[in-house]
This record gives sequence, structure tokens and C-alpha cells, in this order.
Amino acid sequence: MSTPNARDAQERPTRVMVVDDHPMWRDAVARDLAESGFDVVATAGDGPQAVRRAKAARPDVLVLDLNLPGMPGVQVCKELVGSHPGLRVLVLSASGEHADVLEAVKSGATGYLLKSASTQELTDAVRSTAAGDPVFTPGLAGLVLGEYRRLASGPVPVAADEPKAPELTDRETEVLRLVAKGLSYKQIAERLVISHRTVQNHVQNTLGKLQLHNRVELVRYAIERGLDDVG
Repeated sequence: MSTPNARDAQERPTRVMVVDDHPMWRDAVARDLAESGFDVVATAGDGPQAVRRAKAARPDVLVLDLNLPGMPGVQVCKELVGSHPGLRVLVLSASGEHADVLEAVKSGATGYLLKSASTQELTDAVRSTAAGDPVFTPGLAGLVLGEYRRLASGPVPVAADEPKAPELTDRETEVLRLVAKGLSYKQIAERLVISHRTVQNHVQNTLGKLQLHNRVELVRYAIERGLDDVG
């Protein structure tokens, strides 16, 4: 049974903040998102301002440019995701450079979209990001998954006194394996014939059990343990 807070979260519009140093672009993106039904709670034009305003406005999704005065976008992302693990970050950048994409994902971004995207692609991406699904401009998703595998291919240091890994249910393990393969929550729901909400609940439960903060850490955990190669 849903709690009142859970019901409110489902019924209220997604709270979005737009960060970009170009005023006309920032205003246009904010306007497009507001017209699409999102609650644009704040905007910012530089890194330090973005951190301050995001902490005050508490958006669900941060639409973030990387090239910001005062503080780079990746540092903004790292700081805000570190202090507010529930925040989702969608990078909206003019750069398709692989190094920029990987740095953004490592800093905690959920997705990465190029500024050449259409308004429809942007609004769809914000909705998916709010749901916790990774969104990448075509061609970049494989790059990110490949980097996860590269990072996970090295030895995993295990402390002598490290506690035993928490036990996941069979269903949680199954969902985790599909997350590691790069499937979206919607695709996982269709594959397992369960609801999108149930997939989200399994992921949240798994994050809690493993004491991880976001999907990026979850995918790395799964790949380190070879779960993406099963089945």
C-alpha cells in the first residue's frame, strides 16, 4: 500500500532545474520543459550558482551543461549527487567527445544527450531520467557500457575484514543482471512481465542492501561480479 508521500510523488509533476551559461538557450530549454508539463523549479548560469540553487530547490532532475563558468559541470554533478543521492542528472551538452561522456557518467550523471536533440527527445529523456533509466544519445550507450566493463576487469580489492555481501532475492538478482546488460527499466519490466514500478522497487531495495547510491555504482557492482555475462 502506498504511503501519502509516495502517492504525492507519483502525482506531482517532475521537478526540473536547468543549468546552462547561455541565457537564451537556458530559457528556451526551461520553457520547452515547462510547456511539456514539468515543474521547472530553478535555473542557473554558472557552477557555484547551480550548486546553491539546486540545494535550495531540490529538483528531481538536473538538466546540466558541462561547460560552466566558476565550476565545471562534472564537479557540480559530483557535489550534488554526493549530497543528494536521489537526484538524477541529465547532461545536455554540445560535446560528443567520449572523454566528456565518460567523465560525466563517472561523476554520477544518469544520462547524456547532445544539444542537437529535438525538443521531443529532450522531454522523453527527462522523463526517463526521472524514472532512473539511463538515457544516451545514440552511439554513446555502448561506449558507457564498455567503460563499465573495462573498469570492472581489474582485480577487485577485498579487505580481510570486509563483511559478507548481503543476500539478494532471486528476483533482485535477476533485475540486477538485466540492469548490468544495459536494459532500461521499461525493457526489464517487459522481459520479466512485471510493472515498471516493481522494477524500480527492486532496484531501490538492491541499492539499499548493497549500500550503493545510484545506477552507475550498481552496474559496476554487477559487472565486477560477472552478472552481465549470465544468461
